Amino acid sequence: MGKTIEEIKIGDKAYIEKTISETDVYLFAGITGDLNPAHINQVQSEKTMFKGRIAHGVLVSGLISAVLGMQLPGTGTIYLEQSLKFIAPVRIGDTIKAEVEVIEILKERNRVKLKTTCINQDGTIVISGQALVMPPKHV
Repeated sequence: MGKTIEEIKIGDKAYIEKTISETDVYLFAGITGDLNPAHINQVQSEKTMFKGRIAHGVLVSGLISAVLGMQLPGTGTIYLEQSLKFIAPVRIGDTIKAEVEVIEILKERNRVKLKTTCINQDGTIVISGQALVMPPKHV
């Protein structure tokens, strides 16, 4: 099981890194039905402000869920809320670091607030936000 509220401290951090592949984008498009040409059509996407295909923002933000559910707090965590600000595009081949940092502990309600950030290989923040989770309780 993941960390309980008693084991978590302000400032605790965890992250994962993943290179976004073309397969990731096509699988996400198929699963969700989001077939926006900005994601799956090179010719059409070149006519957009991004001048080429970009990954779905929600696909990239899903990496935050992986950190919360697998590392901090970890398995058994219940994801309650997430705010997201999409700041910069993520292109196929970008390596994204999804990081979470504990910013508030609401012990009486068994809740933890975390700063959530996704950064590309150039150090550019591509997504920022906050999450509210319920860490697991050990029995």
